[in-house]
Amino acid sequence: MAGYHPGMYFDALSFLEDERDAWRPYEGLFTLTPAQLELPVAGPDRWSGRDLLGHLVFWQERALAVARELAVGETSASRLRGEAEWDARGDAINDDALAAWRALPLDELLDRARTVAGELRGHLTVVPEARWLKNGEVQAFFASETIDHYADHAVDLAVILAAAR
Repeated sequence: MAGYHPGMYFDALSFLEDERDAWRPYEGLFTLTPAQLELPVAGPDRWSGRDLLGHLVFWQERALAVARELAVGETSASRLRGEAEWDARGDAINDDALAAWRALPLDELLDRARTVAGELRGHLTVVPEARWLKNGEVQAFFASETIDHYADHAVDLAVILAAAR
């Protein structure tokens, strides 16, 4: 990702452009057939494309809730609750989320996957920079739920797209 340095964003546009560029490869999943999206593959997480999208969108939606709160207030109760929940439950959160996303109709999952990242970017443009970009802890939160998270699953994405070819 061009110009990405963890914790080193000094302007919102750079972060938002890097997030957009980092998300773009995942949009390749939108071109797969339902059967290809449902196919479990031998990637690191043994997920289907559907599972991968659900996992990423789950965390994007949590980031969106935080952005919505920060657009209107100094702090985000959702972020603090989420951190406490992660400390208490860890990866069990991912397991529960995976089960919930697998239960959703595929069309609904795809609709959310196509819109949430853009909605998050849009909300971040109206959050005062002092509340997220200039706050290292909050900037790191948004990076961990987006740019860093996408990088963490790049191998899963590559394996899923290769299996669909």
